[in-house]
Amino acid sequence: MKKDLGPYNVLYPMPVTLVGTNINGKPNFLTIAPVGILNVGKPQCISAGLSKSHATNAGIRENQSFSVCMPNEDLVVETDYVGITSAAKADKSRVFEVFYGELKNAPMAKECPLCMECCLHEVLDFKTHDIFIGEIVASYAEEDILTDGAVDLAKLRPMVFDMHTRRYWKVGEPIAQAWSVGKQYKR
Repeated sequence: MKKDLGPYNVLYPMPVTLVGTNINGKPNFLTIAPVGILNVGKPQCISAGLSKSHATNAGIRENQSFSVCMPNEDLVVETDYVGITSAAKADKSRVFEVFYGELKNAPMAKECPLCMECCLHEVLDFKTHDIFIGEIVASYAEEDILTDGAVDLAKLRPMVFDMHTRRYWKVGEPIAQAWSVGKQYKR
């Protein structure tokens, strides 16, 4: 028998990302797990849900751009630091070495093996959060995380976050080939 948990979000774990934007002319990063793929067609868009209390929100609105970078397991300390430290109280511009792509106000962390720069498409205004919808302008990956030109999850070694235990986790082993294993189903 299943227990009714009420209106309880159980979609964790989620990938750990860094959202970057310029604040007062300086690069800033914020650790965010509520990110999502909105579509696979063109243009490709992603979402990032940020509490209205974050200084990053004003930077995204002002610059009309942001980045989403995926740190690997080696960056757990730095990643947690930029998540627990407010840009309103501390200068986080030197935590990561910064690079820019096509958009000059979407800083990306050079240490992160995978980064995407996004132009702001839309902001959804929720009571406690802003949902930033970004159109991906370009993605940048370290060559050593690619296999046959595509991002290899085992080489990327991303972190995932579980809100319920408030822990970062490693991604495990693959269990089956998508769009294939289902062919084994028999009634």
